[in-house]
Amino acid sequence: MVANTRLFWILAVFFGIIGVAYVIWNLVDYNNTLVQFRRASPIEWVGTMAIFLSGILSALIAFYLGRTHAAQGGELPEDRLNANIDDGDAEQGFFSPWSWWPIMLAAGAGLVFTGIAVGVWIVFIGAAVAGISLVGWMYEYYRGNFGR
Repeated sequence: MVANTRLFWILAVFFGIIGVAYVIWNLVDYNNTLVQFRRASPIEWVGTMAIFLSGILSALIAFYLGRTHAAQGGELPEDRLNANIDDGDAEQGFFSPWSWWPIMLAAGAGLVFTGIAVGVWIVFIGAAVAGISLVGWMYEYYRGNFGR
C-alpha cells in the first residue's frame, strides 16, 4: 500500500505540473493566433479543469490510501519483499458452483437495463425477476436437500 500511495502522490504532482504547462501553452497559442481565429477566452477551460481535477482525484486517493495504511498499524504482505502470494489471500466467502440463481439475477438486471433503454414497462418485469432471483439465491440453503 505504501507503493500505491507514493504512485498516486507522484501522479498528483504530475497532473499539477501538466495543468500549469497546459495553461501556459494555451496563453502562448492564444497570443500567436491570428485575430480572426482567436477564441473568446485565452484559456481552454474544459481541458484545464479535466487535468487539474485529475490531479485532485489522484491526491484524494493517495491521501485515503495513506490514512488507511496508517490506521491498519502493521505492514501488509504487499509491502514486504519476502512475502509469498499466499500471505495476502483473504477469505472470499462461500459460493455455490451449481447455483442457477446468479444467472437469473443477471437476466433480471439485463431486463432492467433493457427497459431503461427500450420501454419503461420492461423495467417492472426485470425488477420482479431480479427480486425473486435475489431472494432465491439468499435462501438457497434453507430448503430442499441443503436445508438445515
